[in-house]
Amino acid sequence: MRYLCLIYNEERQLSALSAEDFEALVDEMVAYDEEMRRSGQVIASDALEPVRTAATVRLRDGQVSVTDGPFAETKEQLGGFYLIEARDLNEAIQLAGRIPSARLGSVEVRPITEGRCRQP
Repeated sequence: MRYLCLIYNEERQLSALSAEDFEALVDEMVAYDEEMRRSGQVIASDALEPVRTAATVRLRDGQVSVTDGPFAETKEQLGGFYLIEARDLNEAIQLAGRIPSARLGSVEVRPITEGRCRQP
């Protein structure tokens, strides 16, 4: 089954890290990504640019509106993701718990809907 692991961190906390600590975190993330790819459990992964580069798009009554930044002000910002393959939610949670940046923030794990979209 596929799961999306959404990585949330406080951008201010990351930018407050020393250059050495930040590089060490990046090295850990790269090593984890390589390990997951070798195991065949990563389908896709990437980091995202800071929220100041984001735009939120809405379509209402046929009109598109665009605002700068993310949809909501939050303490933690979406900073990256892993799309993984796991046997079940428990395995997905175990894999997400090994993502190095989870020490500084959080990782939301969501199953991917197979087939057609369903109503919540």
